[in-house]
Amino acid sequence: MAKYSKKAGEKVEKAMHEMKEGKLKSGSGKKVTSKKQAIAIGLSEAREEGAKVPKKKKKS
Repeated sequence: MAKYSKKAGEKVEKAMHEMKEGKLKSGSGKKVTSKKQAIAIGLSEAREEGAKVPKKKKKS
């Protein structure tokens, strides 16, 4: 079974593409250079749209 929905995968793909072009910005307005951060932004956007994405992991 897929961990993420197709829509979530598309959002992550779009965020990665924007990061590689240098157009992706974080909440504070700074450019995103980390792959992990780009993935997190894509999943967050998908979550907002109601796509099937597991809940955020809490930091311990």
